Amino acid sequence: MVGGRTIPAGQDPPLESQVVRTPHGERKLPSCQFERREILLLCSEPVSVAELAGRLRVPVGVARILVSDLAADGLVNIDITSGAGQPDVVLLERVLHGLRAI
Repeated sequence: MVGGRTIPAGQDPPLESQVVRTPHGERKLPSCQFERREILLLCSEPVSVAELAGRLRVPVGVARILVSDLAADGLVNIDITSGAGQPDVVLLERVLHGLRAI
């Protein structure tokens, strides 16, 4: 899927980054295959890198590389904005609750 790479060629998106398909990605969708196509289909609305990994059933590192590749090709936009570098307490509480439920 990623050619043995462990580090993204472009930006390394955090897990909580929101990924959304661009108009260019919309046009290229019919010609994409495999995981790239699945990601583009899932990104019609913003979705996190972590959720993409779960839906694709791939390791998070693989999802990060695939998303980075798509962003480098202009097929998706990655929103990595966060609250001034501080972790979102609500997000952390939701993650903790989810982990406790496992």
